[in-house]
Amino acid sequence: MTAIFITGTPCTGKTTIASKLNGRLIKINDLARSHDFILGVDEDKGYQIIDIDKLSEHIYHLIQNSNETLIFEGHVSHLCDGADKVIVLRVRPEILEKRLMKRNYSDSKIRENLEAEALGVCSAEAYDKYTDKVYEVDVSDLSIEKAVNLVNDIILNGGNYPAGSVDYLDWLVKNP
Repeated sequence: MTAIFITGTPCTGKTTIASKLNGRLIKINDLARSHDFILGVDEDKGYQIIDIDKLSEHIYHLIQNSNETLIFEGHVSHLCDGADKVIVLRVRPEILEKRLMKRNYSDSKIRENLEAEALGVCSAEAYDKYTDKVYEVDVSDLSIEKAVNLVNDIILNGGNYPAGSVDYLDWLVKNP
């Protein structure tokens, strides 16, 4: 049994890449909704608030009771327990902005996600919890096929993709 967590800010390719990997795909947001782990909605930001403790406990039990590779996909997966590897997908903010706009995100939500990406929030949070089990991959210029192959290689062989290796802070300095 292996548990792989695929995380990153919205629109970094988590679902696209995770759905093409070998293993049983479990979408974190769907899991939270189907098991009533939603505490409410953040009125200011418009997103659902997930009970991370209950979600994490449920995920941990899924992992313990499985004998297959489980691929957990979602931008809060790295906050949960049980990962053998956490792979953080990163995308340059100028590319991410276009993707977020295509999904009709509000201007404030776009800015919040761009800042999170520039600051590497998912990577930092994942590193705080998992240290050397975290891999950070810039998929900005990769085709879907190349990104899937790279992530698959990390799952099977590891590699030199440590948290903190992708740096978009210059975008934040240029776009205060």
